[in-house]
Amino acid sequence: MSTDVFVIDEAVDWQDLGAGVRRKILGHNDAMMMVRVEFETGAIGPQHRHPHVQCAVVEKGAFDVTIEGVTRRLGTGDGYMVPSNVLHGVVALEPGVLLDIFTPPREDFLA
Repeated sequence: MSTDVFVIDEAVDWQDLGAGVRRKILGHNDAMMMVRVEFETGAIGPQHRHPHVQCAVVEKGAFDVTIEGVTRRLGTGDGYMVPSNVLHGVVALEPGVLLDIFTPPREDFLA
């Protein structure tokens, strides 16, 4: 399954994930997926792992990001990369937005 090569942000609906987190799937194809995730202050992206390689950029705000037990405080413009099957999670220290890229696409997000 694939989507257009251009993304118009306002044309994509948010999905409320609860607990102060929502996301929008900006686009995907057979190789990758781009997702914007918005967090309220104190919202948590719980520690988890998945087979997908992930990279993310902090578009706005500040987050404590933990990857394999190492925590770093990241702000606007900072980013991180998560190898396949590595434990990771985030805590929003203020209202913030992450732009996530996954390869291969997260089929579970499309269900």
